[in-house]
Amino acid sequence: MQPGLVLAVGPNGVGKTNLLESLHVATQGFSPRTRTDAQLIRFGATAARAAVRGTRATTPLELELVLHAGAAKQAKVNGAPLRAAEQLRGETATLVFTPDRLGVIKGAPAARRAYFDRVLGRLNPARAPLPAEYGAAVAQRNAALRLRSAALSTWTEQVVELGVQLVAARKETLASLAAPFAERAGELGLAEAELRYGGEPPTVAALEARLDRDLERGVTGLGPHLDDVVVSSGTRELRSFGSQGEQRLAVLALLLAEAELIGERRGFSPLLLLDDVLSELDPGRRRILAARVAHAGQALITATDAAMLPVEPDQLVEVTYGTAR
Repeated sequence: MQPGLVLAVGPNGVGKTNLLESLHVATQGFSPRTRTDAQLIRFGATAARAAVRGTRATTPLELELVLHAGAAKQAKVNGAPLRAAEQLRGETATLVFTPDRLGVIKGAPAARRAYFDRVLGRLNPARAPLPAEYGAAVAQRNAALRLRSAALSTWTEQVVELGVQLVAARKETLASLAAPFAERAGELGLAEAELRYGGEPPTVAALEARLDRDLERGVTGLGPHLDDVVVSSGTRELRSFGSQGEQRLAVLALLLAEAELIGERRGFSPLLLLDDVLSELDPGRRRILAARVAHAGQALITATDAAMLPVEPDQLVEVTYGTAR
């Protein structure tokens, strides 16, 4: 994980994305493509291992993740076992672009909530548990609604308390991203790019006002678990009125903006993993992206042809079936 731009090239289907995925697994403890760990183990095998060695800022760093079928993941940092593989995220920051990441823009609100909650955790690790804590409180309130439990008022207060904190944290995250996102998007040709939070903090009064409906349905019908983030260009909401090309540019601008903020706040640059990012960009935008990525720490870009990258990479990796050299 030394600074530099690595280009992995090879025909479609030879394993470039698997290489990128293995780096994400080793540095973050999970795959960006599946939450089913068994799918990370080779067919016919019972275990898998992913390990990387490099530096974080100037500190030597070795990360390792071991998977066994039917058992919990085991992770190590510099040879020391971690209590949970998810703790790897606190050691390094890894940002990934894959073609399916367009769902952040064009998908349902849940996809955007999940994405920006992960951004929240990476930019402010101390508040990373907040979305899960709020979600657990909503689940408890929903259970109390279905049971018509006497504990309902207690869980209503908990949902409001945590919901207020979560809305504030999300708005703070978007405010931090706003300027660098607009700037990076503008460089890529997406004018007047903006992030806007669609929702207000919950209140006890608002939840009590809709209590009959919540009791009838057995679910909490108000709160940040239903909010959305609007990503727009000028007056156009990109989810409904953006082309696929514009949606791609918005995702890339978000990634580059977050990378800048991580470097400023955490004192080390993230690892950027960009899968098939060049194929649908014109030459001018490829040059702009390459120039930005080259100064963002270390990045791995996959492509079918080295000529697609308009700058000389620090390292060229040729991927064939089962090997990378």
